[in-house]
Amino acid sequence: MIEDNTKNGEIATLILVDSILLVFANIASYYFMKPFVLIPMDFMQISIVLSIVLYWLFGWIFRVFSRINRYTNLREMIAIFLALTLSSITTILLLFFSKENYSMRLVISTYFLSMFFIIASRLVWRLYIEKKNSRCIPSEEVKNTLILGAGEGGRILYNSLLGSKTAGDINVVGFIDDDPNKRHTYLSGKKVLGSIKDLPELVDKYEIAMITIAIPSLSRKKLREIFELIEPLHVKVNSMPSMEEVASGKINLSRLKEIDVVDLLGRDEVQLDIDAIKDQITGKTILVTGAGGSIGSEICRQVIRFNPRRLLLLGHGENSIYLIDRELRNNYQENITEIVPIIADIQDRKKIFAIMEHYQPEIVYHAAAHKHVPLMEYNPREAVKNNVYGTKNVAEAAKAAKVKNFVMVSTDKANNPPNVMGATKRIAEMIVTGLNEAGCTKFSAVRFGNVLGSRGSVIPVFREQIANGGPITITDFRMTRYFMTIPEASRLVIQSGALAKGGEIFILDMSEPVKIIDLAKNMIRLSGYSEDEIEIIETGIRPGEKLYEELLLDKERNDEAVFEKIFVGNITGYSIAEVMEFVEQLSDDDKQLAKDVVAFANASNK
Repeated sequence: MIEDNTKNGEIATLILVDSILLVFANIASYYFMKPFVLIPMDFMQISIVLSIVLYWLFGWIFRVFSRINRYTNLREMIAIFLALTLSSITTILLLFFSKENYSMRLVISTYFLSMFFIIASRLVWRLYIEKKNSRCIPSEEVKNTLILGAGEGGRILYNSLLGSKTAGDINVVGFIDDDPNKRHTYLSGKKVLGSIKDLPELVDKYEIAMITIAIPSLSRKKLREIFELIEPLHVKVNSMPSMEEVASGKINLSRLKEIDVVDLLGRDEVQLDIDAIKDQITGKTILVTGAGGSIGSEICRQVIRFNPRRLLLLGHGENSIYLIDRELRNNYQENITEIVPIIADIQDRKKIFAIMEHYQPEIVYHAAAHKHVPLMEYNPREAVKNNVYGTKNVAEAAKAAKVKNFVMVSTDKANNPPNVMGATKRIAEMIVTGLNEAGCTKFSAVRFGNVLGSRGSVIPVFREQIANGGPITITDFRMTRYFMTIPEASRLVIQSGALAKGGEIFILDMSEPVKIIDLAKNMIRLSGYSEDEIEIIETGIRPGEKLYEELLLDKERNDEAVFEKIFVGNITGYSIAEVMEFVEQLSDDDKQLAKDVVAFANASNK
């Protein structure tokens, strides 16, 4: 409400100022022409009224009053030109067909003066805002900055910085671009000083404190190369936010985004088969279990873009479901999708069957699970109850409700698991694939490695440790992990569901594994510290941890991709009858239960 009132006030002020300028233009024209042409006072009054009323009309048509004037540019000037031109032409036509005597010279003179006054007022306001921002007391020492990218992204970023409150903190020295045609040219008044390879020399010459990357299409591979070049220069590196972030309201264009380790580790995104996904999801009822979790919530964000008829958000934790429900409702208000938050425990078999029967979803994405390896080592029975029995409940309920597709989110820890969490996920895979029958629900599972930035993952822990001044703790300096971003993992889960024929365990290509110690070092550097300031210490492997993760055993590998970065593993196992016979006979002793579960899961791969 406050924002609306502010906006309306700005529009009213703009209309008032422009109207005053039009009156002034008419009066100035009258007195300028008076020595040469006899102009009746009545005609001048008519001219004032017509010019104001018609300018209001055409100004509304061309949105002259709803534009942001501190960013006045050629487009805004063209809109003003069109509004004034058409209002003047209309004035002449109206006067021509009337019986009133009129002065063509007065109308033309008023037109040019109005054009000058109104456009000048806009430019003066922009210059005032830029000057005001430049005089703002900077939050810290003014940073000499290079913008990497002398294209449209660089231009937009530079102009947005000029009109923002950050103008007092940043002094843009010039641009950097590898295009030889742009060398020594100017963009928005700033010179293109050189190419990326010239950065070390330019940083030293101009005492650069910050480099801002303004190339929205830059691949992550190229970003890593640039970071490796910049890293020894000891300057801060950030980037302009993506258009997606700006459009979603997550961040303002003038607020620079720090380069995150996620940007360096993440791969270039796979182009999905949009048509196949759209056909599968649009107009359908979709159920996501674990909808409040890192993967589950992102699946919801991806799914709702395809306009399902109904999206069911199922989760055990009311707070997490509340947050994703509110986010989707706020961000997709114009969407036709009915969003239904459901608080339920997948261990409650009766409740899960009732939900499936009532809502009749066409697709189920099963992302609910206990996933923390050390915690499940201490609580093996809970891992079995949730990951095994919970998955069985959801899968069997889906089959009973004649769900078309069921996709289970699995993990690389299900391969040759030394821990309870991985073992229960492997057993869950066998339950899901074992339920697959021709002509019934298509069951499949998707395996991938660690997800960057997910709850409980290593990156949030490292960020917290760095914020506290260190040390960063690593269980073993030899440890490696596969990493994937949350959005990419979620998209590939949805894509796998569209590819499923039934009974597959899809494997997502995780590229090369990353050493955890290298990850820690990069995070320290990106945070502006050195390894001398933030210590890295080795604490010893925790219960259930592996040094190296694998998605598949060698004998299970299939080099033929069914889609980019998606493979189907040659994975066999026990029948669902054998699995349930084993599970129902588990020991009451937690230690023995843990041993038996891990042994059974590993035996299934042999």
